[in-house]
Amino acid sequence: MMNLRKDKWKIKRLDEISSFKNGFNFNKGDLENGVKVINVFDFQDYFSPNYDSLQNLVADRLPSEDYLLKKNDVLFVRSNGNKDLVGRTLFIDQEPFPMTFSAFSIRARLLEKNILPRYFVYFLKSDIFKARLRSIVQGTYIGNISQSLLANVAISIPPLDEQERIVELFQSVEQAILHAEGEEGNLKSLQKALSNGLASNPPVFGDLLGRGQTSEVLETSEVYRRRVFSDVVECIEDHNRTPLESGLTRFVGLENIEAENFNLQGFGNIEDGTTFTKQFAKGDVLFGKRRAYLKKVAVAEYDGICSSDILVFRAIQKEILPELLPYYVSSDAFINYAVSTSAGSLSPRTKWRDLAGFQLSIPNMQAQEKIADVLRQLSQSLRLISQQKETLKKLKQKLLNEILS
Repeated sequence: MMNLRKDKWKIKRLDEISSFKNGFNFNKGDLENGVKVINVFDFQDYFSPNYDSLQNLVADRLPSEDYLLKKNDVLFVRSNGNKDLVGRTLFIDQEPFPMTFSAFSIRARLLEKNILPRYFVYFLKSDIFKARLRSIVQGTYIGNISQSLLANVAISIPPLDEQERIVELFQSVEQAILHAEGEEGNLKSLQKALSNGLASNPPVFGDLLGRGQTSEVLETSEVYRRRVFSDVVECIEDHNRTPLESGLTRFVGLENIEAENFNLQGFGNIEDGTTFTKQFAKGDVLFGKRRAYLKKVAVAEYDGICSSDILVFRAIQKEILPELLPYYVSSDAFINYAVSTSAGSLSPRTKWRDLAGFQLSIPNMQAQEKIADVLRQLSQSLRLISQQKETLKKLKQKLLNEILS
């Protein structure tokens, strides 16, 4: 741990070191303009916004100069139905194109030159600051924080040389996180390309399904067979209305399934109450049939029950290896087919009877074993790099809390 002269640190309120402004309040319109706007969904848990994904402002008027963001501005979420989002911050780390911020947010602009903008944001990202914010958030159903409440929150300010050292330390950790995220992205892209190749007609999977005679699997007489989805997969419609009596303790909703991630993102406890009754078993593939374009596909890691908006797929093992099934279901060909067979305007849903007719080509078992081995190694690499990324993020937060406390 770096040596810090904590006795030299100052404590100041936010209104002593920065000015505040509520976001641009506008009505929807079709005014043509080149102004971008930061909305609530842009406040992901990142240091800065994804500038490339920002949408154009659709409004009946343009924001004045005072509502345009500048480099080193900081934004806070000031109002949201999810109270955990209130106070979440974004740092404008580059001289932006014309860009404004909507009314649910507050802009802070530093007034003092002896505070490094990046140090300021690191403090705002710490658990210490987040805990202070949570204690002053108002509202029963919708969380709110006003400028007056935000103004009285205190911040610790080290001497300038110590701010520089702290910033340098955290930037090095962030570079390692960015590197891990880049590696993870490359592996996910490769996994997606392999899934798409496997689900194409005819299937493609490097040399394993090539047409050259050097391919080891071509020693057998049949490389793949044409099938429809119901030939190789069962859709399980078992329901259990007394799951606790059967020893089941967990339930899964659509919110527990994340796009491009086969791992379930948490679960609910049945003893806390649920209306779900559809049963699934460990190893089943769970597919979100509502808004299929969200690409919600996961592999069950335990027995449980789930939402009726989830289809439970189980591989017919004499036809297909269970560990290959999620790759077929997550392929662009399957997702596009599911979207094309969906009905409904607000919450379009697909049905098993439509998905059952999805056409695919299934390699023979010898080829499937070799493909599964490749995908198994890829999945292991993804797990390792994901663990490394999460370890670095925890290290960063731990250092933030220890240094800034």
